[in-house]
Amino acid sequence: MLKKREIADCGALFELLKDPEVFPFVRQKADTLDEYMFITKQGIELEEQKRMISRTILDEWGQPIGTISLFDIRDGTGFLGTWIGKPYFGKGYNKAAKEAFFDEVFSQTDIHTIFMRIRRENHRSKKAALKFPYVLPANDLYPEILNELNQNGVTYDLFEIKKEHYFIHKRHVESFCYSADSQLREA
Repeated sequence: MLKKREIADCGALFELLKDPEVFPFVRQKADTLDEYMFITKQGIELEEQKRMISRTILDEWGQPIGTISLFDIRDGTGFLGTWIGKPYFGKGYNKAAKEAFFDEVFSQTDIHTIFMRIRRENHRSKKAALKFPYVLPANDLYPEILNELNQNGVTYDLFEIKKEHYFIHKRHVESFCYSADSQLREA
């Protein structure tokens, strides 16, 4: 489902990135494959410096279909950026990728809060974010961050995922699944 970023995946990812329904909402924009390869190489270097975490999202056949990254890592927080190619919209990849990423980031790093900044007009991303019960609207919780995000003419809404909320939800779901499985075996 996820793997570390590799230059070898840039060709397939760049083709998906260029789609007009994807490109406007991608943080790391590139107009050419060479530019995308350069940006990817920079991201790999930032990850080595622990200033970014980035993974390639794979489909069930191991083909690259998008990326998920944590940008601007500072003081145990970072900003999530995810994009998936249009042919893969609505097929469950976003949810699976985010949960795999959250598992990795929250259990293997000192990150305790993941922020999501979503453009107000990006209804698809807002709807997807709010499907997760551990994602909370955060405009009122962090007005200074929201003001900083909205300085350049683009209007964002801010959301947060707290490590403890994520793991509480995950334990609740696992407990429910275990209980339901036990009841089915008894029946």
